[in-house]
Amino acid sequence: MKTIKFVSDEAWQKEFAAAVRNNVNTYFKENGISTKGNLTLVAQTVAMLSLYIVPFVIIVTTPVSTGIALLLIILMGLGAAGVGMCVMHDAVHGSYSGKDWVNKIMGGTMYLLGSDVFTWKVQHNMMHHAYTNIEGYDEDIAIRGPIRLSQYAPLKKIHQYQYFDAFFFYGLMTIMKLTKDFSQLAAYNKEGITQKYHVNPRTEYAKMLMVKIVYLLLLIGLPILLTQFPWWQVLLGFVIMHWVEGCVLSTIFQMAHVVEGARQVQPDSDGIIKTDWAVHELRATSDFARNNLFLNWVVGGLNFQIEHHLFPNISHVHYRKIAPIVERTAQEFGLPYNLKPSFLKALGSHIRRLKELGQETQSVRKRSMSSSPEAESGYRSPENKAGTAVKSSVLKRMK
Repeated sequence: MKTIKFVSDEAWQKEFAAAVRNNVNTYFKENGISTKGNLTLVAQTVAMLSLYIVPFVIIVTTPVSTGIALLLIILMGLGAAGVGMCVMHDAVHGSYSGKDWVNKIMGGTMYLLGSDVFTWKVQHNMMHHAYTNIEGYDEDIAIRGPIRLSQYAPLKKIHQYQYFDAFFFYGLMTIMKLTKDFSQLAAYNKEGITQKYHVNPRTEYAKMLMVKIVYLLLLIGLPILLTQFPWWQVLLGFVIMHWVEGCVLSTIFQMAHVVEGARQVQPDSDGIIKTDWAVHELRATSDFARNNLFLNWVVGGLNFQIEHHLFPNISHVHYRKIAPIVERTAQEFGLPYNLKPSFLKALGSHIRRLKELGQETQSVRKRSMSSSPEAESGYRSPENKAGTAVKSSVLKRMK
């Protein structure tokens, strides 16, 4: 895989990167606030773990009807998604706590979902955050088969109605991850990533296998042994739980990147993207429903993806406060700040983008490929910028 470099000869792009970091850092310093999680995050952790675990305990310890069991299974799926979004996500980024051991424990909630922390770190922290919306690098837009999320992926007839059926396939994400972890680890080992991060692939395979066996024994084995439900109903319930979890996670993720206004670019033949990394992240990402406090709480701040991508080491509990700072800085530099005002507006934008990607004409693609980033940003060299401190800053891709 060719290494991509973000290189811009426009000084104002580096100035923006320095300015937005300085402005956000100033907010935390002036208010004496830690960038890590707080009691709100602790409350989210308790709530989401309870929503996931308590319904399961009820199912295996209390005789319930099929209808009640189905309701509890749906709650488990919502809880599992909540654990992933609110707890594991912050922890694996190292933003849950300033203590590494706390982040490791909370990141380990990933194992409660039957998945693997290391493969998630590579896919999400290292690839998605470093190369957002770049075909062939960002695995979050690399879904194949009936779904096309990248304008640079091959367009097939099956994609024509993806704006209608995509959400069904979104629901398969986490149940497919149960086996995908193995193929991902094999690929990462082949690419030298395991060696780079001093991960023994044999040990990781053994841990992965053990976690998944225990997970399946608990979530499938116990209900078969301890409840009145036949094995096929237990398996069906397991699939339903994962479908709910996967649909919620995939939809929330894609509403921040595969929407109108979120750019997708490709490097040139030398692996160069002629944009500063921070500017690229701003252009490739979208916020939605910033004023919806309930939504922000249940999705772990993933409706503030612009802030998350620029500051992945800051806990999501702070995004609502720093979002106006990021937006104001972007406006000062004439950069677009892609904000959908509500959940439904963002969902509608995602559906329209899915339709566009499924029925894309050659002329539309040519216009997209030839559009000038500078023209799109509307940037004009701002006056009175002489006092802006410019310094290089590199965000950690993996903790």
